[in-house]
Amino acid sequence: MSEEIRRSKPPYPEQQQQPPGSTAKMQPVPDHGEQSYKGNGKLEGKVALITGADSGIGKAVAIAFAREGADIVISYLDEEEDARDTARWVEQAGRRPVLAPGDIKSEDHCKALIEQAVAGLGRIDILVNNAAFQRTYADIGDISAAEWDETFRTNIYAPFFLSKAAVPHMQPGSAIINTTSIQSRQPSPQLLAYASTKGAVLNFTAGLAEMVADKGIRVNAVAPGPIWTPLIPSTMPAEKAAKFGEQTLIGRAGQPAELAGAYVLLASDLGSYMTGAVIPVTGGEVMI
Repeated sequence: MSEEIRRSKPPYPEQQQQPPGSTAKMQPVPDHGEQSYKGNGKLEGKVALITGADSGIGKAVAIAFAREGADIVISYLDEEEDARDTARWVEQAGRRPVLAPGDIKSEDHCKALIEQAVAGLGRIDILVNNAAFQRTYADIGDISAAEWDETFRTNIYAPFFLSKAAVPHMQPGSAIINTTSIQSRQPSPQLLAYASTKGAVLNFTAGLAEMVADKGIRVNAVAPGPIWTPLIPSTMPAEKAAKFGEQTLIGRAGQPAELAGAYVLLASDLGSYMTGAVIPVTGGEVMI
């Protein structure tokens, strides 16, 4: 990670985008480890499917996994420019990218994603359930039933759909990694729907880990704190995005690259004794 980005602390320039947001328009542009992450074969020959791999945490994980030797199915909604940039970095690492646009709220699409991985790359060893949806609201009366449903279908239904489809194809030693959040333990009222889903992801991780343990499949989660991704300027008021992350002990939002190592640990043999676990990467915010 460049020292310029590492030192970058709020306030950032006030900024706001239309959802789902674009990496290139962010100030500062997030660091996904393009220049800093060095792999050494921890995932050699593996196939990983990563949702939300076009940007943010998913992109950083895709770059790290590719440099560790994995081929990558890049799942994303419709952010073609960002997704193709992720694919370019995967190719530069000497691995095969598969672009897989579509809406993971659909169970049929989730099944098709797993089939695409198995048919196109021969197997599925790692599933990273990372894509998420959020909006900010000051009052519960402003949250529509449709919005609540979209948040749950994206953040918890999709991991269920994908895990259900992936498990029959996974061999012992495979890994499912979910992305929960500091919000699962410290919910912000303006993120009521999002925080509720992240609490559900935490419980889903623990329960699924027990359910598939006899198959030799590990299920863990990473719990990020405030992370600088397109989700922030596209879902928060400009003035809040400008101050995002300043409440952490480190005094800034995390960069996507700073989470990649946690996912590599959980995907690789280094994490072979870990299942049902949650790794907090929160900038010092305590997971109670």
